[in-house]
Amino acid sequence: MNGAASAQSRSLPISLRFALRELRGGLAGFYVFLACIALGVASIAGVNSVSHALTEGISTQGRTILGGDLSISLIHRDLGPEQKAFFARQGTLDTVATMRAMAVRPDGADQTLVELKSVDAAYPRQGELALEGGGDGQALLRETDGAFGALAAPELLDRLNLKVGDDLKLGALTLKLRGVIASEPDRLSEGIGFGPHLMISLDALQRTELLQPGALVTWMNRLSFAGPADPARAKQLAADADKQFPNAGWRMRTSDNASPSLSGNIDRFAQFLTLVGLTALIVGGVGVANAVSSFVDLKRPAIATLKSLGASAGTIFRIYFLQILILALFGIAIGLVVGAILPFVAKWALSDLLPVADVGLYPAELGLAFVYGLLVTVAFSLWPLGRARQMPATSLFADRALGSNVRPPWIYRIFQLVALLLLAGLAIALSSQQRLAVMYIAAVVVAFVVLRLVAVLITFLARHAGRIRGTTLRLAIRNIQRPGALTSSVVLSLGLGLTLLVSLALIDTNLRGQLTGAIADKAPDFFFIDIQNADRDRFVDLLKREAPAASVDTVPMLRGRITAVKGVPATEVKAGEGGSWALQGDRGVTFADTLPRNSRLVQGSWWAAGYDGEPLVSFEEGVAKALNLGIGDHVTVNVLGRNVTARIANIRAVDWDSLSINFVMVFSPNTFAGAPVTDLATLSLPKGGDPGLDRHVASVVTKTFPAVTSVRVKDAIDSVNDLIGKLALAVRVAASLALVVSMLVLGGALAAGHRQRRQDAVILKALGATRTRLLTAFSLEYGILGLATAVFAVAAGSVAAWYVGERVMHIPFHFRPEIAVAAALIALAVTLGLGLAGTWRILSVKAGPFLRNL
Repeated sequence: MNGAASAQSRSLPISLRFALRELRGGLAGFYVFLACIALGVASIAGVNSVSHALTEGISTQGRTILGGDLSISLIHRDLGPEQKAFFARQGTLDTVATMRAMAVRPDGADQTLVELKSVDAAYPRQGELALEGGGDGQALLRETDGAFGALAAPELLDRLNLKVGDDLKLGALTLKLRGVIASEPDRLSEGIGFGPHLMISLDALQRTELLQPGALVTWMNRLSFAGPADPARAKQLAADADKQFPNAGWRMRTSDNASPSLSGNIDRFAQFLTLVGLTALIVGGVGVANAVSSFVDLKRPAIATLKSLGASAGTIFRIYFLQILILALFGIAIGLVVGAILPFVAKWALSDLLPVADVGLYPAELGLAFVYGLLVTVAFSLWPLGRARQMPATSLFADRALGSNVRPPWIYRIFQLVALLLLAGLAIALSSQQRLAVMYIAAVVVAFVVLRLVAVLITFLARHAGRIRGTTLRLAIRNIQRPGALTSSVVLSLGLGLTLLVSLALIDTNLRGQLTGAIADKAPDFFFIDIQNADRDRFVDLLKREAPAASVDTVPMLRGRITAVKGVPATEVKAGEGGSWALQGDRGVTFADTLPRNSRLVQGSWWAAGYDGEPLVSFEEGVAKALNLGIGDHVTVNVLGRNVTARIANIRAVDWDSLSINFVMVFSPNTFAGAPVTDLATLSLPKGGDPGLDRHVASVVTKTFPAVTSVRVKDAIDSVNDLIGKLALAVRVAASLALVVSMLVLGGALAAGHRQRRQDAVILKALGATRTRLLTAFSLEYGILGLATAVFAVAAGSVAAWYVGERVMHIPFHFRPEIAVAAALIALAVTLGLGLAGTWRILSVKAGPFLRNL
């Protein structure tokens, strides 16, 4: 058996045989290497696998999420009889109506905004409506003992202090609260709302008197085919319906696109986290380079001996490159196993919130992570291995390898550049938002270059610091600039991770500050929706009577959908950045004789009062630019089932931060003459006045006008702020991975310099240096490096946050000094903690035995 094994070993190439034999000595010195590779690969494999599982879940459960095979939605109105008959011939049709309304306690003591959902007797056609404690939802919604039933989300009971069996007033109807909703099968297709869910029957909705002309009701008819889901048939039917009813103005979705906004958000979030994971992997590449350098330094005697015995430079390179590849494959395998497990964890953790498919292994996602891990290993190991190839045996025997200025051959540097370009190319090519990926990769490259320059500058300043009187400080400064110093490793390893955290923290605080500060200060206190045009004057009089010092604004409002731009169907228009949302779904539109407040003309002129010619429209500047629209171009909008084509008369800039009434499109009044419209009103209460005035106003409005919906802006901002907080937490947790890898890399760098540090410490102790003095010197060295890195991280992170805030999110940027202090403390704590932990062991070495073995 041993002979067979020996023969098999001899059949292997000599480089591989030497590589395998040397690996028998264990993995000492490579644990950081393995951790860096495994963490980066696991993050990329896990994020992409979970994203695949979620999007596949939306696709496979699309019929349930959508409520059928095809969804046809309209604003203000339901399908007409002829349209319903057209769809009903293809399958089974059911109807759901959604709107915002005010739910009130029967005693009128409290009220809250609700997302109202009215369903027919067949709901749910797909999936199952689950109630807490069980029960038949349809039976509970029927009219029994003279009262219709209602089912509510748990949050509604908490807000109004209600329990099952209590009464609840909605519009002109008093309902009996008969159940608590645990889950709705089609919840994800409806998007995010500002209030808790309340479900009633369509019959009950008719009795609430909320269905006034022009009311903001979304009517959704869902068509289910007999047999299994058939997206292709649904798409063909949608195309046929558009041909037969060209002016319908509906929005149609098929089961393979049940929740496009959710799918898009999952994809964007996965892309961002993949870039964060790639950043962690690239930061880990510094750890790879450190580990390989340490490994080469450890193998100096073996490399020198092989060279002295006639081994060629190519053979030396292959032996140690193969060892690195074998170890990298081991680390990649660990990362792939962790990444493959994450979808199963996600299914267990997210099954109640998101549709996670029956998870499995995702070869494409795991393969991508494998390629990333391999490219990082190759890119960052070629330089130190190339240096070892070029070093003469005399240099290796003489212990001058560490500080020698030997560079690898050009071919190694070219291959390293190719590997790095492949990394960047993959990240950009596979991103759904390539511009963002290019910016991110460019920022990482710039950060690495600048960090390298920072390290060079620190070394230069230390080298030219002049005569320093204090022995301890002089020792610390000399340690920073000596050959083989840790300066470059510390700055590179910590700098990128800290920069990422600083930029994300500043973006988060500025966004929150804009929401709770500038926007909240300028925003009105209330929006009132669905005010009947005939009731507008009476409604305004009520507000002025109850809040005399308040400011009230009203405008007429309809909902419309852009169907064509310059004669091109909206589905075929390629919108520029920031404009595609205007073509998706229905938009609020209005008409006015004068320029709206918080707007200013940038092109064209406003129409004269009483204008009665060709329909004209004013477009918001940003959307007009994204859609390549100019003065004189025509846009077609479907409003109330009628296509209206208007010529662009002017383009205006809008201060959206004010949250005052404003629209992307403002038409000339003659465009919608005679159309049933409702009014939208805002109320701005005097700041610092009666703190309970807002509750009083909302209560009076709901009692007097039950069909009017009151949206308290503070509550809406709080909801958005809460959502941003959850996303920011998830992003910061992911970004912390880069900092964890940075700490591992720093620990590896310290371990790599352990032998040199131990030798210095022993010699200094032999010359009379005390442990306290050495510890102080090392502390000063690590503190200076940590502080310098923190200064860079704050500067670079602030620039990145400014760019994202001002140029991408269009919010004003404010520097927050507490972020700088936090970054400095993190850098100092990490460098001092890890540095002193290793130094303490070095200082414990006995001088005598060590000096005898030098």
